[in-house]
Amino acid sequence: MTRPAPTLRSLASAALVSLLTVTAASAAPATAQPVAPPRDVPGTFFGTTVHDPYRWMEDVKAQETQTWFKGQGEAARSVLDRIEGRDAIAKRLDELAQAQGDSLRDLQSMPGERLYYLKRGRGETQLKLVMRQGTTGVERVLVDPAEATKRTGVPHAINYYHPSWDGRYVAYGMSAGGSENATLYVLEVATGRFLGKAWPRVNEAPMHWLPDGRSLTFTQMALLKPGAPATDTYKDSVTFLWRVGAASAKPVFGPTVTRTLGLDRLDVSELITVPGSRWVVARTTDTTVPEGKMFVAPLATLGKPGTPWRRIASEADKVVDVALQGDALYVMTQAGAPRRRVLKVDLSCCDIAQASVVATEPKDGVLEGFSLTPSALVAEVRVGTAIALRRYERGDTAGRNLPPPAAGAARLVGAPAQHSEALLYSFSGWTEPARWYRLDADRSVEVALGQRAVPPGLPELQITDVSFPSHDGVRVPMTVLHRKGLPLDGKNPVLLEGYGSYGHSMTASFSIADMAWIERGGVVAYLNPRGSGVYGDDWHRAGFKTTKSNTWKDGIAAARWLIAQGYGSAKTMGISGTSAGGIFVGRATTEAPELFAAAIYNVGMLDTIRSEESANGATNVSEFGTVKDQAEFRALLEMSTYHAIKDGTAYPGVLLLHGMNDPRVDVWESGKAAARLQAAAKTANNDRPVLLRLDMQAGHGVGSTLTQRQAMNADMQSFLLWQMGKTTLRD
Repeated sequence: MTRPAPTLRSLASAALVSLLTVTAASAAPATAQPVAPPRDVPGTFFGTTVHDPYRWMEDVKAQETQTWFKGQGEAARSVLDRIEGRDAIAKRLDELAQAQGDSLRDLQSMPGERLYYLKRGRGETQLKLVMRQGTTGVERVLVDPAEATKRTGVPHAINYYHPSWDGRYVAYGMSAGGSENATLYVLEVATGRFLGKAWPRVNEAPMHWLPDGRSLTFTQMALLKPGAPATDTYKDSVTFLWRVGAASAKPVFGPTVTRTLGLDRLDVSELITVPGSRWVVARTTDTTVPEGKMFVAPLATLGKPGTPWRRIASEADKVVDVALQGDALYVMTQAGAPRRRVLKVDLSCCDIAQASVVATEPKDGVLEGFSLTPSALVAEVRVGTAIALRRYERGDTAGRNLPPPAAGAARLVGAPAQHSEALLYSFSGWTEPARWYRLDADRSVEVALGQRAVPPGLPELQITDVSFPSHDGVRVPMTVLHRKGLPLDGKNPVLLEGYGSYGHSMTASFSIADMAWIERGGVVAYLNPRGSGVYGDDWHRAGFKTTKSNTWKDGIAAARWLIAQGYGSAKTMGISGTSAGGIFVGRATTEAPELFAAAIYNVGMLDTIRSEESANGATNVSEFGTVKDQAEFRALLEMSTYHAIKDGTAYPGVLLLHGMNDPRVDVWESGKAAARLQAAAKTANNDRPVLLRLDMQAGHGVGSTLTQRQAMNADMQSFLLWQMGKTTLRD
């Protein structure tokens, strides 16, 4: 249920049809852009007046707002299309994608050697749900969203899926236009028939089959009443129990159902069941942070009057991951263990206070996730941008490291039935796409899943892990990628990428966008500032709410270090951030604009004073704070890019990207920031462009097609090179 955004390099929103804005004295758009009229709506918080000149844009459906976006786009699309070399970049990205081959993700391994995954084959643009019997079996397509796309003219995407334990059914959620507003369907695998009704507003993945494989639980968002505020979107959700094919489902958990449990209105729940266990575990979150409440009840009582729920953990226990096995619940917690540990709760008698330690907090890394086999626990352990695997036999709480195939990141394939001692995992690095391995105890054997290859002719990379002192002397880690032999003469185009929220960390993985950039002499620097989880919960909390300024100050320090080392200069320095990473990029460029030639604000959180009033903003209070608290209000005002923009200041060129259907960060955040930057540019006589690129059929990036992402990357890279003086505009 956690909702941190995908990173720019993976699931960035892009467009076939883009709306853009530009302010550039030296490169006037072919069509005049409309000017956003300021109409200040000031607010007072704890004696501080906060101005909001473009509040009217928050009514995105209003004709005036729509006209402004449309007019900006018509003026600006021609500017991006005029950047010399933009089409060549797009062509190269397509060549690399074709050469790389198939893309696989979200694998699940089920009993009977059944494998399920989402696959985008070579030459395809959308992910399909496929299955196969064993690693050498023939693939069978179960769900192809391209059919719905063709039928409606709107891109569709599979948001999640869950096979029944015996393979008879598969449940999945699909949404349109990047909205993530998913509808739940159940498919009978043997016949391809859809069974029962479709369930709307089942937006999140955590739904679970009961051990009988005929019933499942799912959580549905409430239907907003007319006039209800957007902040109610994730409130009062209900978890249902449904037998496949039945005309109705029974509400069994949620704030309006289990009223005596002390649930908050923002508690969104999942009910966890597995074969071989007589228990059902209820776990809640606010959809943003994983820490929530947990309860347990006998599975036989689910759906019956008076289900005897018993609380076994609270938010203070900081549980971030769980797995149910028999009478035991395994919980990964960071309470009293910033690098995390795994505990075992005996559900027949106890709660988390009486739990035993299964895996101790590692000294050499951070626990990120784990899977269970019938006799052991295998965990993912992060060290910087790399992730290794560690095996814990029963009684061995320290575990032992498993030798990795190479330098990179291992990710375990989901095996919810815990049916085999063997596990599958993916492994990727900076220089090669993901490969797949079967892990038997300590032995890894590569298996062939899809056609995947390193595109030929790529430059040999220099990969450097560094750390440098930030503004307060704290050392911050960063990984720098570039072509071997590249002269460090201060003339190279540099792209600094950071995120720094929710404890999410940058991880080693292969990117054709990076390769295209590096081929042109570019440098990519991946930063894990405070706010990420690269060193555990303490590092996250050091860039969190009232300490959030460390996140962008670490970014500023990173840019200064890169310039001092000769990777680039202020004339060739670019910076990028996505979603909550909008705070990172927006505040770095507004606090130290002199360090950057260009910036990418991708689906950025840019108005942190007003974002709390949006649907998903209400759930993000747990990460960023609330304007209702004085200390947190002051931190939110400091982290708000929109409010940090000052007249008379020359800011770098800015490309803002957003999808009109974004459910995580409302599009008006980019609109308001773009309008404010454009107005400030005029007062500073600044000819740097401000471009707002919108996709009418996209959201936060989830569900965007390969074509959309490739178009976005071509626009982004050509914009950066243009602002760095490496290319020009055509007449």
